[in-house]
Amino acid sequence: MKKIYILFLLMAGQTIFAQTEIDGLMMEKKQLCTGAMFEHSSWNKYWEGTFYRENLNMGTVSTQKIAINGNYGITSKLNVIFSIPYVTTKATAGTMKGQKGIQDLSLFVKFLPYERYIGNNLLSFYVIGGFSFPTTDYVADYLPLSLGLHSKVGSLRIMSDYQFGSLFATASGSYEKRSNIKIDRNTYYSDQMHYTNEVNLPDAINFNFRVGYRTQRLIAEGIFDNWVSQKGGFDITSNNMPFPSNTMNVTKIGLNAKYYLPQVPGLSVITGYNHVIAGRNVGQSTTFYGGLFYIIDFNTNKSKEAKTDENK
Repeated sequence: MKKIYILFLLMAGQTIFAQTEIDGLMMEKKQLCTGAMFEHSSWNKYWEGTFYRENLNMGTVSTQKIAINGNYGITSKLNVIFSIPYVTTKATAGTMKGQKGIQDLSLFVKFLPYERYIGNNLLSFYVIGGFSFPTTDYVADYLPLSLGLHSKVGSLRIMSDYQFGSLFATASGSYEKRSNIKIDRNTYYSDQMHYTNEVNLPDAINFNFRVGYRTQRLIAEGIFDNWVSQKGGFDITSNNMPFPSNTMNVTKIGLNAKYYLPQVPGLSVITGYNHVIAGRNVGQSTTFYGGLFYIIDFNTNKSKEAKTDENK
């Protein structure tokens, strides 16, 4: 985010950024939170269907990503979010050459329609709509080293957040609708022969749960995330290369932290880690990330002007 969109055997899940489409935070009106995130993900074992194995011909497959992200508050209850990453992939063994380039642009609209205090505790409900699309003509049919799947993805997420004191719990679920893609060959075999260059990608459902500690200065949370492909996918066949329309199921756990630096108001540091604990046709990746974000308040000048007028 979004979210947003998954890379086969590479990132195996979602990256966590500053105020995103998938957390219980909103930017205030006319405030922009923007910054950059660096991420490193790698794996040397994977699931071929349900068979857990390694591939010595490829060694360790790794992905590095630098993403520019932003979240702007149209109002305190309506935010727009964007993310665009530059991705580099490589393998430590074999003859397949890694790829690098700009991947997909993700755009989200995050709406807070309901918010209510229950005693001193706050219950909030969110609706998040997203859309991502490839920004370059990268090759999707080059797994596991392609930059992505080159599909347009629309998503709808429903999320609830409950804060009790400094503790909180957030739960959400989304449906990911993925467009067909075209590859550079006229026939391919999945579980049957296809005489076409068009590949039908299965849709997916994502569930995300997080619990942690949240104050104005510090956020620390544990995360459980589950991505499940819907009908239409198939398993990697024995000793074969992966294919864009494979079933891709991922379950991962992680930790995420965000700290606002008191010395520089508006500047925050993000860091985190996640690890795939179960999957189907995906790599068992471990991911580390970190970044810097800064909040720009476009209300500042107007506030100063208003104070100046009052003093006249």
